[in-house]
Amino acid sequence: MDKDNLERVMIEEIKLVQDITKRMSGNSFLIKGWTLTLVVAALLFKVDHKVVNQVPLACIPLVMFWFLDTYYLRQEKLFRRLHCWIIKHRLNTSEYLFDFSTSRFENEVPNFWKVAVSKTLLPFYGLIALLIYIYWAFMR
Repeated sequence: MDKDNLERVMIEEIKLVQDITKRMSGNSFLIKGWTLTLVVAALLFKVDHKVVNQVPLACIPLVMFWFLDTYYLRQEKLFRRLHCWIIKHRLNTSEYLFDFSTSRFENEVPNFWKVAVSKTLLPFYGLIALLIYIYWAFMR
């Protein structure tokens, strides 16, 4: 492939990767909103005026959405790494042409558990967990 074609391919690849990254970021935002909504709804749900029943119910969406948000954030990091690779290498090679598999970058981004306790997720989900605990401690 000549340089002009590689430049066009690079621009298209970058657009596609940016769209994917934007979608993942939007998913993360929606997940945080749903987390707050379902945790508050679970805490407001009363069964025979027992708080004990509410706390496990509130923890279910917290854990599920924390897991899901971690997955999307890690995928976003992988696609950002792919984006950097395209910018750095596309004009020199047609290797991995329109290959959006991020598996080759697995070792270059933090693992799932490190992302889960990263500075972007731990404060949000940790604060909700702390508030659930405070609610449980004062309402029993």
